[in-house]
Amino acid sequence: MSAVNDTKFTLAVFLLTGISQQEDIHLWISIIFCLMYVLSIVGNSVILFIIKTDPSLHEPMYIFLSMLAVTDLGLSIATMPTILGIYLFNSREIGLDSCFAQLFFIHSLSIIESSVLLLMAFDRFIAICNPLRYASILTPPRIAKMGLVLLLRGVALAFPFPFLLKRFQYCQADVLSHSYCLHQDVMKMACSDITVNSIYGLFIIVSTVGLDSLLILLSYVMILKTVLSITSHAECLKALSTCISHVCAILVFYMPVIGLSLIHRFGKSFSPLLQSLLGYVYMLVPPLMNPIVYSMKSKHLRVRIIKVYFVRSS
Repeated sequence: MSAVNDTKFTLAVFLLTGISQQEDIHLWISIIFCLMYVLSIVGNSVILFIIKTDPSLHEPMYIFLSMLAVTDLGLSIATMPTILGIYLFNSREIGLDSCFAQLFFIHSLSIIESSVLLLMAFDRFIAICNPLRYASILTPPRIAKMGLVLLLRGVALAFPFPFLLKRFQYCQADVLSHSYCLHQDVMKMACSDITVNSIYGLFIIVSTVGLDSLLILLSYVMILKTVLSITSHAECLKALSTCISHVCAILVFYMPVIGLSLIHRFGKSFSPLLQSLLGYVYMLVPPLMNPIVYSMKSKHLRVRIIKVYFVRSS
C-alpha cells in the first residue's frame, strides 16, 4: 500500500486534453487552429509594425493598441506549443515545471490584457469627456509609466501561482481539462488542502477581472452621459463610433474569462465539451479578433495597412 501511495506522490507529468470524443477529426481541428494562430500572429505583428513605422500613429490610442497586440502575441505563443502538439502529434504529456511555467505566463498575460483594456477605456473617457486636456494628460512619459505598472501588476499577481502549486503532492487523476495549464485546473489534481490556492485564485479574479470590468463600466457610464449631452446627432454618433472597437475587445475577452471562471468553480454539472470549447475561445479568439476589429473600425489604421502592404506590392 505504501508503494502504491509513493508511486502516486511521484507523479511527474500531467495529461492535457483535446476536444473529447473527436479524435477522428483532430487533423481538421489542427488545420483550423494552425490557421487561427497564423492569422493571430501575423495580424498583431502587422498592427505593431504599422504603429511603429508611422509617426502619425504615435498617439495614446494606438500606443495602447500596440500594448494589446504585444499581449495577444504573448498569449498565442504561450499556448501554441501544447494546443498544436495535441492535435498534430498527439503529444498530451507536460511536465510539472513546464506546466507551472505555462500557467504563469497565461495568467500574467491575461491580467496584463485586462489592465490594457482598462487603460484603453480611460483613453476613450479622456478623449470624449475632457478632449481639451487629452494631450496634456496622456503624455508619452505617463503612458510609459502606465505600461510599466500594468506589466508589474500582471507579473506580481501571477508570480505566486507556481510556488503555491509546487508545494503540493499530486495523487489525483492526472488529466487536465484543457490543452494548456491553468492554476484553477492544476490545483484540483493535488491531494492536499487547496484552500489557500482557491482563496488566492478568487482574490485574483475579483481584483483584476472584477475590478477592471467595474472601472470600465463606470468609464462608459461617464462617456454615455457626456455623449448624450451633445446636441448634434452626428457628433454623438461620431463619438460613440470611436468606442465600438474597444467594446468588441472587452466582450471578446471578458465573456469567456468570466464564463470559464464560473465553470471551474461552480460548474461541475456542465459538460466537459463546453468547458473545453470555452477554454479555446478564451485563448484563441481575442488574439485573432482584436487586429481584425481594430483594422476594420479604425480608418487611419486601415488606410496605412492597405498603403504599406497592397499599394507597395503593386
